[in-house]
Amino acid sequence: MSKPDELLVDIAATVESGRSNQMSLTVVTGGAVLTGRLAPEALWRQRVSEVLTDSARLGEFSGVFGPTEHGKEPPTHLHFHLARILQGTVGIPETGGMYRVAIADVSAWTVGDVSYIDN
Repeated sequence: MSKPDELLVDIAATVESGRSNQMSLTVVTGGAVLTGRLAPEALWRQRVSEVLTDSARLGEFSGVFGPTEHGKEPPTHLHFHLARILQGTVGIPETGGMYRVAIADVSAWTVGDVSYIDN
């Protein structure tokens, strides 16, 4: 694993501190382009748990995403919500999804949410 980008770690730490939940980011990881808005890990876990709780087949996994105790160590992951994987001229899923990406695995990034406009 490569050394995480310190600026990206600082952005994630700002989101985690609760000072902002409005940061849109686009990253390249493992050859995929992912775009969306960052969320604090606790909020991300809560939303994933809610979705799983409502699932007839996956409800038993909702507890895995319960709250955890975090110290003052720097964040190691980005937590996206309302995010899409960009593929050709579409974003998958169209409505946005919940993704967790290791900061050390991000090979490129830019501030902002990339969108396609049909003309």
